[in-house]
Amino acid sequence: MAKATDKVRVWDLPLRLFHWTLVIAIAIAFLSSEEESVLNQWHVLAGWVVAVLIAFRCVWGFVGGEHSRFSDFIRPVRIADHISGLLRGKSEASLGHNPLGAVAVLILLALAAATVWTGAFGGEGAEEFHEIIAWTLLAMVGIHVAAVIIMSAMERESLIRAMISGYKPAPRHPGAANARPPNLFGWAIAILTVAGSILLILRYDPQAFTPRSAEAFEHRAEGTSRPSVSDEGSEHEN
Repeated sequence: MAKATDKVRVWDLPLRLFHWTLVIAIAIAFLSSEEESVLNQWHVLAGWVVAVLIAFRCVWGFVGGEHSRFSDFIRPVRIADHISGLLRGKSEASLGHNPLGAVAVLILLALAAATVWTGAFGGEGAEEFHEIIAWTLLAMVGIHVAAVIIMSAMERESLIRAMISGYKPAPRHPGAANARPPNLFGWAIAILTVAGSILLILRYDPQAFTPRSAEAFEHRAEGTSRPSVSDEGSEHEN
């Protein structure tokens, strides 16, 4: 059994829950995107879950644990040296996100947000744009997964295992200390953000978190809605 000194804490629990819930939500969103899919009724719900997760991550990037904060890994000046090291086949193990990983985080969040926005508020006119962004997101996810596998091999540590357990092997990071955990203020802000985003979404779409076909989603950016059953009946009578 490994001793406590054999590993160093890196990723806090909320970040790990965010990461894997986002993976599941995006997977469901893609698998349910076609009308004939047996998961089609989960498409809109998955999209709203992604929206809540993005809101959480944006806030957690300022109030979360040490390596969850944007200030810890968004450092453009380190990108050139990191790429140079990769081209030479030498890569120092990063305790948190490495420079290119940081770029991937921002791109993935932006693409996920754009996908949700065009799907929820873009209306019929944005359907094609929504699909283009969604496929771009899927491609970026593929690149990200490939990069994680490659970096795991180069750094001789499993980045996937670290995102599950929250720990990395201490011998690969000499002198590293456990990451500072989020404080009570951070927890409070995060909880309020999640609760607030859910309430705002429900105000816009009362059935946001209820399984239903994507075609039944009536809320569009134009502010129009499909006619109700009674209205359709009145039109037929006329």
